[in-house]
Amino acid sequence: MATATTDDAGDGTRALILALLALACGHMLSTLLRTIPAVSLDLMAADFHMEPQALASLTSVYPFAFAAAQIPVGAAMDRFGVRPVSLSLLVGTVIGAIASGFATGPESFAVGQVMLGIATSGMLMCPMTLAAKQLSAARFGLWSGAILSIGNIGMLLSSSPLAFVVDHYGWRAGFWISALGGVAVAVAVFALVPNQPAEHKDESSPLSQMMEVLRLGLSRPLRGLIALALVSLATSLVLRGLWGGPWLMQVKGLSRIEAGNQLGAFTLAMIAGPLCIGMIDRGLGRRRELVAGTHLVAALLLALMALGAPHYAVSVLFGVAVMPPQYDLVLFVLIGLATSAQPLLFGMSRQLVDAQVAGKALAAINLAFFLGAALMQSITGAVAAFAGLPAVLLFMAAMLLFGALIFLTYTSSRS
Repeated sequence: MATATTDDAGDGTRALILALLALACGHMLSTLLRTIPAVSLDLMAADFHMEPQALASLTSVYPFAFAAAQIPVGAAMDRFGVRPVSLSLLVGTVIGAIASGFATGPESFAVGQVMLGIATSGMLMCPMTLAAKQLSAARFGLWSGAILSIGNIGMLLSSSPLAFVVDHYGWRAGFWISALGGVAVAVAVFALVPNQPAEHKDESSPLSQMMEVLRLGLSRPLRGLIALALVSLATSLVLRGLWGGPWLMQVKGLSRIEAGNQLGAFTLAMIAGPLCIGMIDRGLGRRRELVAGTHLVAALLLALMALGAPHYAVSVLFGVAVMPPQYDLVLFVLIGLATSAQPLLFGMSRQLVDAQVAGKALAAINLAFFLGAALMQSITGAVAAFAGLPAVLLFMAAMLLFGALIFLTYTSSRS
């Protein structure tokens, strides 16, 4: 009898792991789709007969749609369950990827990007929700990190591998391959994710839930965290997913494959960084100072990268026309590590609010992350058009500095 029970428990654990892996692959697909413009912006802009900076601003409709859909999708998972919502989102992702790949101009491309933003908005919440329902707090902590790491593999795929595809088959192939990937993930989710009964935890409308999350996010306890969340993830996503490629190819003269290699190293740092920061946080026990310090360091590193452009201070100081690409490679890796303290904001939010509103506090932080990414992507497109790529990096550095200072102002040393 005991052996049978143990076997059943082992089978249940294996089934849960496979379900989480299938759902995490949806998050990986989301990060791949989000970062395709990083290595193909120039070709896409040429096809659409527009300036790359204008196209960069246009692509901000993706994160805006992504942010707007966060809370409605979360409410849908409570009402209908993870499996049906995930399958619906994957169908939308496939359609959005096909639409983006067949776009003939900026208008049709924007439609495809809005579809993708909405459809991929729940790709992280789906495995996180299933894990939260099925796992203990300790095991959830382990799996939440694993889910994020699996998701960031999508950014690895959109570095050198995507650069190879774009060079040989064109930028549209990246979206078509992603559509095929969406079909494969949907099949895996259909086969592996259990169809659990929905939990009607909150019957209020998505609009009322959105207003409650916004109210909590603007409250004094979370104000500093929200300010930093608005610029933290935005900086790493916009640098990795949009401007990193143009910076390396246009300013540093690298080929698409070479730029992809450097962005791949940046992504590896973003995968390893949360684990390293987590260990430092547990050993140091000074989370507020760690979060603020790493973001201030990231701001400095971004400024140093910008000042390595032709005729800027660092290049002049070293007596060279432009700092070599190896200089940027080191800075990319360090920026990837420094900005990896972002997940600690979730932990801080739980400490600063009552237990009954902890879920909405997490939603407020998550919303700020992706709304900030949308705003950063849109604004930096205008900055690039007006003042060039070095100004984009300096702007992001200034925003990180500003966010960190507000964070320090509104949080206490006991956080």
